[in-house]
This record gives sequence, C-alpha cells and structure tokens, in this order.
Amino acid sequence: MFIVGLSHKTVPIEIREKFYLNPLQQDLLLSELKNHPLITESFVLSTCNRIEVYLKRIDISVDSSFIIALIAKIKKVNFDFDLTPYIYTFEGPDALEHLLRVSCGLESLVLGEKQILGQVKHAVERARDGSTLSRYFNILTNLAIRTGKKAQHETAIAHGGSSIAWAAIEMAEKASGNLQDKSVLVIGAGKMGEIALNHLNDLGVKKIFLMNRTGEKAELLATQYNGIAASFWNIKEILSEVDICFCAVGAPHYILDKEKIANIMDIRQGRKLVLIDISMPRNIDPEVKTLGPHVHLSSIDDLHEVVDNSMKKRQSAIQEVENIIRQKTLEFNDKISKLQTNPDSDFFEKTSATPGVQGGL
Repeated sequence: MFIVGLSHKTVPIEIREKFYLNPLQQDLLLSELKNHPLITESFVLSTCNRIEVYLKRIDISVDSSFIIALIAKIKKVNFDFDLTPYIYTFEGPDALEHLLRVSCGLESLVLGEKQILGQVKHAVERARDGSTLSRYFNILTNLAIRTGKKAQHETAIAHGGSSIAWAAIEMAEKASGNLQDKSVLVIGAGKMGEIALNHLNDLGVKKIFLMNRTGEKAELLATQYNGIAASFWNIKEILSEVDICFCAVGAPHYILDKEKIANIMDIRQGRKLVLIDISMPRNIDPEVKTLGPHVHLSSIDDLHEVVDNSMKKRQSAIQEVENIIRQKTLEFNDKISKLQTNPDSDFFEKTSATPGVQGGL
C-alpha cells in the first residue's frame, strides 16, 4: 500500500487549489491508474484540504513523481516549481495508520471534522464504480469507514461544531459580532453551503439569502432553512445590502473579482463587508483584500485562528481515537493474514460491503 498526498498541513491554499481534482478529473485519474500494469487497486480522495492517491502497487517505480506527473497530465498544467516541501508519502503500516487517522478526523483542519468520513465514503464509492477496488482495498476501506464511525460515536472527537462551515461562521462572528441582527448571503447549495445554512438558521440570523447555479435547489433549501432564494443576476444588489457573504461554490474561476467588490463597496459607503471563501478552488479573488479596511476576506487557511480556540474538549479524545485505530489496525492485519492463508475463501464476499455505511453524511 502506497499513498501520495498533500494537505493543509503541508501546502498553502494557493498551491493546493492547483492540485484539486474535480469529479471528472478524479474519474480520469482512476482510469489511468486502473490501466497501469503495476497498480492493482486505487482510490482518490480530493477535498478542500487534501488531495491523496491511495495505491496498491507491484513495484516501487510507481512513486510520487509518477503520480504528480499523472495529475499534471489530467489537469493539463505544468507544475513548474519545487514540489519537494509539499508532497508526502506513506507506505505499508504507516499508510494504513494514515488512512485511519484521516477517516477519524485526526488529520483535518477542524479536529474531528465529521464531513471527512462522508468524503472518504464517496471516494470509495467512486473507485468501486470505476472497478479500481479489489479484495485488499475493499477490506481496507470498509475498515476505515467503520473506524471513523466508531471514533465519532464513542468519543468526543467531534464534540460541538466540527466542520469547515462551522469554523467559517465562527470566523464571521469574530469579524462581525453577534449574527442575530445581521443579514447573510450564502453562495452555493452543496454540502458545505447547506451546513452553513443549517448553522445560520440555528443561530437565528435576521435574513439569509441563498444563491445557487440550480435555482430549484436554492428554492428548496431556502424554504427548509428560512432563507430567501436569489438569482445571480441580483448579486450586486444583495452584496450591497448584506453584512456577510459565505462562498462555497467550487467554480473553476473567480465569481467575485476585485473590480466587482470595489463597485459594491462604493455603494455601501463605508459599511463593512465580511467575505468568507470556503470554496476549493477559491472563488473570491484574493486581491479583494487590498480594497481597504472595510472589506474583510478570509479563506479556508485562515480558519485555524478560530479552530485553535475550540479544540480543548476534542483534544482530550485524541488518545481514545488512537486506541481505536490501534485496535482496528490489529483487526485489519488479522483479516489480511487469514485471506493470505486461505485466498479462495468467501471472506471477500462477506466483507465487500459494510452495512450502514453507504451514502454520504
């Protein structure tokens, strides 16, 4: 087993977003890996905070340089800078431990983040649909998902808020004060946007606008969370009105550039605007920060400022989670040993699907 990856721990967002793989690019990468004669199994995990490629390889010539070159080919880019400080690799037992730590949220920006387990599930389902999983990785990934669920249910690792969207709202409160008397625009009705809507509704925010590429979904979620569905055609007017904007779109380009925000700030006449971009790649031009003291722009990498102050309860659970990981590692090694002893058994059929783990969180 071999892992090549980069994450928020090793790479700033301006480099990380160059590697981000959208669903189509993930499928293309899985297809390339499937057709390589020295790779027998694989799956790809691409989130706002990490891009990791998991392999079962026959030969060490399939190394990090090979994987990075493959990603560059699929994204049609040239990584013309030194990647050495950014890329990490794991193999054998260290790779197993890393996957379990990721699934439990120990490697997340927000310690104990619940969404990572759903993202691991989706990565596994995508690989399974692409026929890049076989005996070893079916057992491995089922175990990883069970380990993550056990950590969430039996420890305090996910105590309180435990998502990027939650941390973004904490950041907004830090910048704006109590949100109950504020008006907010959420751009994007995906998983991250919906979590933000849920938190904002629970906080009793005065007015919530929601924009999304698909109007029907925006209408549905706006009704569910006491918001107002709005059209992108009205973005200038709404940004002139609201106090805070959360952007969670994931478009391949900036949807809010410096010129557009500058025009909006002229209309606002000195009223503060808080912009929090939790998209990957970023969808608000970072140059917006240069527009003056009345514009506050944060991205995912800025969230550690609020996350670090909310971790004491969860940090006390780290040892418990690491004990679960050790227990599950022994369980995995035992299963693989049995499979190697009796490769023709029906063990694979019994473990190729884990009840209750299908679908995302």
